[in-house]
Amino acid sequence: MQALAKGGRTNTFGFVLRLAARIPFLLIATRLYGPEALGRFASAFVLIEILALICSLGEKRGLAQRLTEGEGPEVNLVFDGLLLALIYGAAAGLFLWAFPAPMFPNGMSSPLDIWLVLTIPAFAITEVLLAAQAYRYDIATTVRARAVVEPWTISIMAGVFFYIPATQEAGLALAYIASIFAALITAAIPFLRTYGLPGGWRPHPVYMAKMSARAFPLVGADAIERGTRLLDIFILGFFASPAAVAIYYVAQQIATLPQKLKQSFEPILSPVITKNLKEKNFAAIASQVRQVGFWIIAVQAGIALMLGVPGEAVMGLWGPEYVGGTGALAFLLAAEVAAAMAVVSESVLVYIARKRNLAISVGILALQAVLTVAFIMLATRLDLGEPFKAAGAAIALLIALGVSSVIKALLLKKLIKAPVSNWRWALVWAAAPAVVVGYAATFLPEWAELLIGIPAIVATYGWVIWHRGFGPNDRVLFRKNIGGN
Repeated sequence: MQALAKGGRTNTFGFVLRLAARIPFLLIATRLYGPEALGRFASAFVLIEILALICSLGEKRGLAQRLTEGEGPEVNLVFDGLLLALIYGAAAGLFLWAFPAPMFPNGMSSPLDIWLVLTIPAFAITEVLLAAQAYRYDIATTVRARAVVEPWTISIMAGVFFYIPATQEAGLALAYIASIFAALITAAIPFLRTYGLPGGWRPHPVYMAKMSARAFPLVGADAIERGTRLLDIFILGFFASPAAVAIYYVAQQIATLPQKLKQSFEPILSPVITKNLKEKNFAAIASQVRQVGFWIIAVQAGIALMLGVPGEAVMGLWGPEYVGGTGALAFLLAAEVAAAMAVVSESVLVYIARKRNLAISVGILALQAVLTVAFIMLATRLDLGEPFKAAGAAIALLIALGVSSVIKALLLKKLIKAPVSNWRWALVWAAAPAVVVGYAATFLPEWAELLIGIPAIVATYGWVIWHRGFGPNDRVLFRKNIGGN
């Protein structure tokens, strides 16, 4: 629990840094490049990230298990994962280079956009490097790579490329490429210091083939978990205009900030769980799932209120054409809160019920796809306009993630024979006055709604949840000296 609190606290700080870095990128992308260019970039980004996660072979969680089981020298095991990530990433990149249409359903902004395929192997390798560092409880490297270097690089370079005539049209794509490789370098340097280079390492095709097959359930779980946040953009790219995709993408970038928070615990949760599984300490696992689950949902609910109640003002920051995405933003924020239990439950299920977890995830993804298409077609039939298509996709995600949380929590409870629910009624008592304060702030001018209303919402929610919802164990997350009184 101490390791979980320390790792979660470090990555929560990274979440704040990522929030600060995300704002300039969204301002540059929406104000300088415009909805059409941003929509085309978003459609390409979706496929790139899903393929990169698949090519990392689930090492974000699988590497921790392989290192715990001690199948060989640690550095050699990591390099097995790096080699496979490079091979699969390069193959995926070459395929999209030859057949780029799925990546650009609404066309390319520039011929230079095709170079986005280079980010697939780079992203996959970075995932393996960060997983290796997390196994040594080094979460700071993940924070530096994903919360500082990557978002600030894309923000700065998007501005730089826009003012260079030769790269202006491809500015978003080139900035994304620069950010991924900057994160790769940031992860590689501490990795080499920690593990060094392998000694006597020889890739064995048979072993690596078995490793690939064994990783399939983890790959599916990771790809589907991330795919649920990207499938809606992919579908919108085919059924809606680039402007609608851009509106939804901006709403999603704001709404997925809480998702980054729950990802904060994943790097440290995996090695802790694998060690308890090895000792068959299911009571400790249940306790950790309940504790981390509550930490996540408590902070996520506060973020959702902070960004959702003044939603029109938040979306208006990026331009008047984005205000129509307020409904999508509200449903997306609710979806992230609903997903908290599924994510924490899955962190255990991927080790003790891989195939069943994967089957559930596939079913949830199919449900989301059907609901997304159905709601978009309904909006089209009723001639409701592009923002309603975006809202329909967000509602589909909310329903799918809610169903996923219920099913996975029940399965985990059955398997480890212990309660795992993260729900507490204190969340309602804290949210109610925060909503009232936030609603009152909507009567203020837009600038005051943001500068005064958001801090007031956070302060109200935080005070109540701290005094009515947090016990001594919960407050460990916010206490640097864990061993202190």
